[in-house]
Amino acid sequence: MVEEMDQNYKGYFDSPIGTITIISDGTSLSSILFPNGEIITEANPDGIVKDCIIQLKEYFLGTRKSFNLPLNPKGTDFQKKVWDIVISIPFGGTVSYGAIATSLGNPKLNRAVGLANGANPIPIVIPCHRVIGSNGSLTGYAGGLEVKKILLNHEQDFYTAAVGQLKLF
Repeated sequence: MVEEMDQNYKGYFDSPIGTITIISDGTSLSSILFPNGEIITEANPDGIVKDCIIQLKEYFLGTRKSFNLPLNPKGTDFQKKVWDIVISIPFGGTVSYGAIATSLGNPKLNRAVGLANGANPIPIVIPCHRVIGSNGSLTGYAGGLEVKKILLNHEQDFYTAAVGQLKLF
């Protein structure tokens, strides 16, 4: 019996932070990769990748505050618990690693939360950039701290216009 190879579908989006690679497994979004200087190969987007590109365009235009895509992030049970909390952080908001650890029942898990957040395979859609240090500082980000700052400022620009809050970063 021959096993079918998993089919991945890939597309690219030229965003304000560079060309983002979007990958679907055919049933759900499985990863978003930040620009890394890699040579872009041929795209073979499916409907999920195409929907993600449209929603990312809307996000960067400030007209989309949350994403509506089927997600399948690969990770441990703990990582998935963290990502479930992270995905609930509203557009323009931030939450600390410590607050997430506390909501998981153990405030001493803040470093484990940071590692889980850093392993998020679907950044922006699962908005790990909205997780900050307990003192309000910007801390590690897979796309780099400058990208994290750009994303937070982008959201603050549109959030501020909607509710009149001061810009954080």
